[in-house]
Amino acid sequence: MNFVYLSPNFPPNFINFSLRLKDLGVNVLGIGEGPYEELTPPLKAALREYYRIGNMHNYDELVRALGYLTHRHGKLDRLDSHAEYWLETEARLRTDFNIPGIKADVITKMKSKSAMKEIFRKAGVAVAQGRAVNSLEEGEAFLAEVGTPLVAKPDIGVGAAGTFKIESVQELRRVFKEYPSHRYFLEEFISGKLYSFDGLVDGDGKLVFFTSHHFNQGIMETVNTDDHMFYYSLRDIPADLEDAGRRLIKAFHLRERFFHFEFFRTHKDGRLVALEVNMRPPGGLSTDMFNYANDIDIYKEWANVVVNNRFEASYTRPYHACYVGRKASKNYRHSTAQIHAQLGIRLVHHEAISGVFAAAIGNYGYIVRSPEEAVVLEDARYILELA
Repeated sequence: MNFVYLSPNFPPNFINFSLRLKDLGVNVLGIGEGPYEELTPPLKAALREYYRIGNMHNYDELVRALGYLTHRHGKLDRLDSHAEYWLETEARLRTDFNIPGIKADVITKMKSKSAMKEIFRKAGVAVAQGRAVNSLEEGEAFLAEVGTPLVAKPDIGVGAAGTFKIESVQELRRVFKEYPSHRYFLEEFISGKLYSFDGLVDGDGKLVFFTSHHFNQGIMETVNTDDHMFYYSLRDIPADLEDAGRRLIKAFHLRERFFHFEFFRTHKDGRLVALEVNMRPPGGLSTDMFNYANDIDIYKEWANVVVNNRFEASYTRPYHACYVGRKASKNYRHSTAQIHAQLGIRLVHHEAISGVFAAAIGNYGYIVRSPEEAVVLEDARYILELA
């Protein structure tokens, strides 16, 4: 099997995907902008070949790279990066080279906020009232119809970039003045707690791994206020959340794919409302949290699904795994050494976070785990305590 991995060295923990493929005998073929010399020794050992291009945004260069790799190694069997940013590019390349996976004709439904909302409704999953608008006039008409507050976000966008809470028509006008080229999706603001439904489906669409995370606040608020945040995995998944997640997996016809679905649990009545879907693993260190919460190797199990269409690990969620992100703009009371001394074996990992993700999840991240929810919440508060 020939597996093409785009930007195989980023983010650092995703190197594990290439390593586990190599362990199963796959020819892993990397394409990226960085020099080969800057790849880590384990990644170099995992890659059968690395093709460097000048600009990952230049589609012609990517086509030439895949043409070269096809000439060298034969038919390309899979292509991925596990990054939301490259989903459309990947789908186009799969279409042009007849590679199995999500193709160009369906990717818009998985990236466009307006298109995915229609699929939510057809799947019987509640959504916030919303509409895609192409002009300020259309936006003002929706505001007059629904009222404030609203959330404005690019109809196709990555993460919380360009996402704003709108409290008045004046704020709506400011957004359209500052970002006139965007097609925006406007929706009613939902006051509630943020949860995710994350996991992996095999080649037949069977749900082979799933979990859920609860966030202390929304990503939009974290980014726009430059605040710090934490989120943690649940040991028991609410029945309505699992049901909604399974409905969306079926509605989007997912195969051999990680997914990350987001929901609000409303403060008003406890109702579950779908926010959006992402057809890739949750970001940051979430895949490592899968492992720490379950004592498994999700990278190995994903590779096994790709190669053999089997998920062999058993998991019972014995721990809550909690990610705690610190911002460089804040002065914290406790050093990493003090945190390690205080938390002991509950602190299972910590590392600097790439600047690309820092606005959302912080400049430095810690993972703690415990069977007790109250314990990880107390640990998060200790790590985030300000001086």
